[in-house]
Amino acid sequence: MSRIGNKTITIPSGVEVTISAGNEVTVKGPKGTLTRQFSPLITINNDNGTIVCTRANEEKHTKQLHGTTRALLHNMIVGVSEGYVKELEIEGIGYRAALQGKTLVLNIGYSHQIEYTPEEGVTVEVPSQTSIKVSGIDKQRVGEVAANIRGYRKPEPYKGKGIRYKGEHIRRKEGKTAGK
Repeated sequence: MSRIGNKTITIPSGVEVTISAGNEVTVKGPKGTLTRQFSPLITINNDNGTIVCTRANEEKHTKQLHGTTRALLHNMIVGVSEGYVKELEIEGIGYRAALQGKTLVLNIGYSHQIEYTPEEGVTVEVPSQTSIKVSGIDKQRVGEVAANIRGYRKPEPYKGKGIRYKGEHIRRKEGKTAGK
């Protein structure tokens, strides 16, 4: 039994959900519009401000799709009404970030600067030289852009230098003098 799939989704005020033939769902809100195609095995109904997802049969694959479909729909509704934000921190001597137009320029210990242009629909802000804010309405794309930026210099376990998510705990190791 899918516990997530059976939950109903309440539609907040200012958000409009349209379900067309072929299970294509369009969600419009104050921050933008998202459209996604879902599997025909899941039936999506809009009942007076609540969305209910029901599955066609009890096969394992259908049960898996049930919870996933409901979670994706909920993420779309939250995205167009509130949006998603991921914050990154840069730690290390001389490590810094700057914004040139829409391009993020990173100085993170390499012999050259790294320039990253985020994809359409995702905005990158630099409140200070050591913090980066990635925001947008699509949860998957915001997380992917944040992961790509973090991937340029992941935090290392000895000094903790690198790019990390805000609040991320890095397991530290002792250096060579630990055994003496």
